[in-house]
Amino acid sequence: MLALLFCIESLYAGTACAAAVGSVAWGPALAALAGAVAIQIGTNFANDVFDAERGADGPDRIGPVRAVAAGLIAPAAMKRAMILAFAIAAGFGLYLTSIGGWPIAAIGLASIAAGIAYTGGPWPLGYHGLGDVCVLVFFGFVAVCGTTYVQTGAVPALAMWSALPVGALATAILVVNNLRDRTTDARVGKRTLAVRLGRRGALVEYALLLAVAYAVPLALAIHAPWRALPVITAPLAILRMRQLAAATEGPTFNGLLAATGQLLLLHGVLFAVGLVM
Repeated sequence: MLALLFCIESLYAGTACAAAVGSVAWGPALAALAGAVAIQIGTNFANDVFDAERGADGPDRIGPVRAVAAGLIAPAAMKRAMILAFAIAAGFGLYLTSIGGWPIAAIGLASIAAGIAYTGGPWPLGYHGLGDVCVLVFFGFVAVCGTTYVQTGAVPALAMWSALPVGALATAILVVNNLRDRTTDARVGKRTLAVRLGRRGALVEYALLLAVAYAVPLALAIHAPWRALPVITAPLAILRMRQLAAATEGPTFNGLLAATGQLLLLHGVLFAVGLVM
């Protein structure tokens, strides 16, 4: 559900930027959404099987059940499902490439490669503290700017700025996930930023990401006041920060994953409305 939410938020923001410059094209926008969802599903399948193979998902896992680690699906079957999801994404990519040209092909290939390399391959990105950067880049800049590009044929500065709060809040969700799994990740050598920085450092990162999510709309509101609409949700963001700082048990972190996703949804809808107005 969170993966679908990420993709929808990118569609909102990217299409709102396209509307702001007067060029909405729903066909390419929806194709971009479908391709992004397929890539995210493939990435989730990759994470499921590769984390299980590396021992990151053991019997003491406190997050949602992972199919391969729980013995519900064989690793080979999960890898086939991963390949199918990426193949579906490539199909949408071919259509978008016919509209946007080689930049779209490059974005699609890079996204699929990152989805596999996040937990797979000889040097998995997520195991070396680069997961947060990947989420910020791909769920923020690539998704929002790519959605705007396939509709307008360009990437206006507004799209670049709009990608920041979307990517920041998506990364904040990852911070909650990594803070929850910090102990088990450290044991198997998965050096996420939460492992490298410790609990306090992860809390600071979460706070900084929330700050970025509100600083950008405020900056954009200098020329268009409606773009500050997401600030309405600031009290909710403060509450989430306090809840995360007090969290100590797995179920609490799992609840905060959904709660931060709720914040992303509310912030994103208001931000998109402000961009269009």
